[in-house]
This record gives sequence, structure tokens and C-alpha cells, in this order.
Amino acid sequence: MKANLSQLEKSIGLSFSDKALLRQALTHSSYAYEQTDVQPCDNEVLEFLGDSVVGLVTADYFCSAFPGLREGDLSKYKSAAANTEALSEFALQKKLHKYLFLGKGEEKSGGRKKKTILAGAFEALVGAIYLDQGYEAAKGFLLPLLKESFRRTDHRDLLINNYKSALQEYFQKESRPAPSYRTVTSVGPDHSKTFFVEVYQAGDRLAKAKGYSKKNAEQRAAQKALKSLLGMKIKSLRAEMFVLKK
Repeated sequence: MKANLSQLEKSIGLSFSDKALLRQALTHSSYAYEQTDVQPCDNEVLEFLGDSVVGLVTADYFCSAFPGLREGDLSKYKSAAANTEALSEFALQKKLHKYLFLGKGEEKSGGRKKKTILAGAFEALVGAIYLDQGYEAAKGFLLPLLKESFRRTDHRDLLINNYKSALQEYFQKESRPAPSYRTVTSVGPDHSKTFFVEVYQAGDRLAKAKGYSKKNAEQRAAQKALKSLLGMKIKSLRAEMFVLKK
């Protein structure tokens, strides 16, 4: 599945001076562990560095793009743009899944589709760009993705990080008890389970949903509950974030 990395360079519009950095950014620890002759460096250190670079670029962008927002709301924007859900989508947009170096076990278990692996590879790529070409190049790579994702929001909107927190805030404002979640069942093999979750408020079932993890299923159940409560006031952006009109 791995393609020529020069194709990736053309796709992202960057040519690395140090090609080894690009390869390292795409090397998952499972692959590095399996190489017995010459063990390559995995992307975990680059991911650590890239996380900080992504944080700085997103904070810089939102402070400039939405100067009317308070610190609390800016934090919500930044968190929404730099969480696993968002970063994995950025990785898919850049087709990083085609270029990942994965171990045999990780390959068989669907590693190219795992959001944590995709998000980590994206952060590692940003870290590699930063080391190879500097902050401005890393910013130039990430900024168009941020602008595209947030093109429909402005300072009159309140961005909430996830449906669960938004549902809880909704009931808090109504002076009502917080919602609770119950896992009904799970089906499928251990590496690919589907979870079914219900959300309740004061003993009443608000919604039921399924997801690839308990967290994801809870988010989807909260999403259904919010849409039922708020109707057209809620606008979906991604699986784990939305804009709630003031």
C-alpha cells in the first residue's frame, strides 16, 4: 500500500531536504519494532514536537481570525481544531494513510483507518516539516486546512468541543440534572467492536446510538439528543464538534 514518498511531497507541495525525516514521520512504532536488521526511528518524537507546532499555529490562527473571542472560547476552538478527530481528518485529506509504514499486525487490524494513528502521523509530519524547513513552512502547510474547516464560523458563534459537554451545559443552564450514559451491549471482534449506548436524563431515555468505541457512541447519542432538543439551532461540523448559535 505504501507509495513513492515523492508523490506525497508533490501532494503537499513540499520537497524535503532531509528525506529521512519524511520517512520517519510516517513510520509507526509497530513497523520499527519488526525491523530486525536496521531498526528505523519511529515517529513518536516527531509527533511530540508536531503537537506543539500544531498548537502554536492553531492558537495564532484563531487569535488573528477571531479577535473578538474570549480566552475560554478561543481554547474551545483550538482544542476542536487539534483533537484526534480533526487531525485524523486532516491526515485523510492529505492521503497519509497511503504512505504509512505499519507493522504486519497493525496492518491486519486496520491500522490505516485508526484515528489515533492517522492523527499521530499528521502531527509527526508537521514536526518533520518544522525541522526540515522551519515554522513558516509548517504554518503554511497547516493554515489552509484550518481555514477550510472553520470557514463558516465567526465570532457570533460559540464552538463547543463535543456533543457530550454541550449536552451537559444545556441541562446545567436549565438547572436540570446532568445526563448519564449506559452501554447497552457491544458486538464484533476485539479489534473491531461496535458499541451501543443510551443517554438518559432524570430517568428518561433521550437517545440511543452506536459507535466504534464507547466514547464515540456516547458522542453520537449526545448528538442525537441535542438535535432533538435544539432542532435547527445545531449545525454539525464533524463527528465530535459543532456550532451552537447564541
